[in-house]
Amino acid sequence: MRYGAKILFEDVSTVFQSARRYGLTGPNGCGKSTFMKVLSGELEAQKGSVVRPKRVGVLSQDQFAFDAFRVVDTVIMGNRPLWQALSERDALYAKTDMTDEDGMRLGELEGIVAENDGYSAESDAAILLDGLDIPEALHERKMGELQGGQKVRVLLAQALFGGPDALLLDEPTNHLDLESIHWLQDFMLRYQGTLIVISHDRHFLNSVCTHIADIDYQTIITYTGGYDEMVLAKTQIRSRIEAQNAQREKKIAQLQEFIARFSAGTRSSQVMSRKKEVERLQTSDLAKSNIARPFIRFEMKRPSGRHALEVKGLSKSYGEHSVIRDFTASVSRGEKIGLLGRNGVGKTTMLRSLIANAPGATDEPFDINNGAVEWGHEVSVGYFAQDHRATIQPGRTILEWLQDIDPTAGTEELRGLLGQMLFIREEATKPTEALSGGEAARLIFCRLMLQKPNVLVLDEPTNHLDLESINALNIALQKYDGAIFLVTHDHDLLDEVATRIWRFDGKGIEDFKGAYEEFQTAYA
Repeated sequence: MRYGAKILFEDVSTVFQSARRYGLTGPNGCGKSTFMKVLSGELEAQKGSVVRPKRVGVLSQDQFAFDAFRVVDTVIMGNRPLWQALSERDALYAKTDMTDEDGMRLGELEGIVAENDGYSAESDAAILLDGLDIPEALHERKMGELQGGQKVRVLLAQALFGGPDALLLDEPTNHLDLESIHWLQDFMLRYQGTLIVISHDRHFLNSVCTHIADIDYQTIITYTGGYDEMVLAKTQIRSRIEAQNAQREKKIAQLQEFIARFSAGTRSSQVMSRKKEVERLQTSDLAKSNIARPFIRFEMKRPSGRHALEVKGLSKSYGEHSVIRDFTASVSRGEKIGLLGRNGVGKTTMLRSLIANAPGATDEPFDINNGAVEWGHEVSVGYFAQDHRATIQPGRTILEWLQDIDPTAGTEELRGLLGQMLFIREEATKPTEALSGGEAARLIFCRLMLQKPNVLVLDEPTNHLDLESINALNIALQKYDGAIFLVTHDHDLLDEVATRIWRFDGKGIEDFKGAYEEFQTAYA
């Protein structure tokens, strides 16, 4: 498959075997979603063929596409021929003046419905929904009334409807909180068919996958094991090929030196044999890897005082709904706090309450109801908003936007910073409104590196990032000496960065003074 001059993958032959769970990996833009669409039959490959089982379940990536439909109907849509037959049949029955032709068509449709077990479709869908922890009370409700985690479970039921032999899941953990992600992991470990999943969550891939199918070097290479094992194997293979090529280059150089010295002399037979050996050894160019690793390093202009933040009796409500009640905490310089809880329990509200009067942070005006938030001596705050695109001013180029943030920074310094975050030279003049989600996130990191704050407030910073960028962010946050407030659904990021947990459960906020692993042990 190619787009214009860009080859995504070429001459790929691979087999996905039954009862194995494959992670499909590769950086943003390498063609993972395209390959998944080719596997499902939604897209036609430009060359080659795909043999797939009769029934393939596909998890819809768009959680909002079914908002107008009943939950039970959304599940039945997983069997497209059945749903189309049911819809057409209902439309014909609704007609007041049915023709003979309509009657003939109804007979055909009843045949399709019977063939696809359509008369038990609603009860079959209900059994699936119950098994996925969607209670009967929600089955008749519209999808738009459900929470994100519930929607994903309904869409999983849709993918599973009709007992597919293979399940294709593109970013199933998007918009899920950690509790829902852990539930999804357990579910996938029990699935018996062929599973292929795209995810940018390293812990998820390590927990679920028996194999990794990696898109790189314009092909797909399958490795045994989880994501970390794939990275190790890939690095070793690459190093070995590079070492072999280096040895061949050295040998060729020695042979060519002999040829140059003696080609005009009497040792013509030896020269000819060495020329043949050079042709045999001529190294084939290594296909270029499409993996690019950003370089993220957060520095501080100056450290803050020992007490970075004091929160006293903080309360915040929306109308009658109380989100934060009388919360008090003290945060020291260098503490790294992970905010944990289901979607909608108040994590973003807490961050916005903290930064409302924070030196250096910019956000829309935000009022708390009661209490006080007092930042310490010399504190400067860098903020990564969940809706980070809204914080990037339109009508500017990338370079102009960064120059507005720090007018003292030179053009080459800013270009160097953009290069660290994988913006090629000509992209510096790209309009800010044309940025993709991943590019916008990387640009916000450029801003934070430019600002050099001593407190970082990050609200779901891994959304839209590929695995390489998430790993680079993880390392940067571990090395950062300032305080961090972090909302994330990435298990590894929370586990390896946080030194303290604020747990939101809808009733209150527990301040757990310990790492995520200790927190899990305490609440196991």
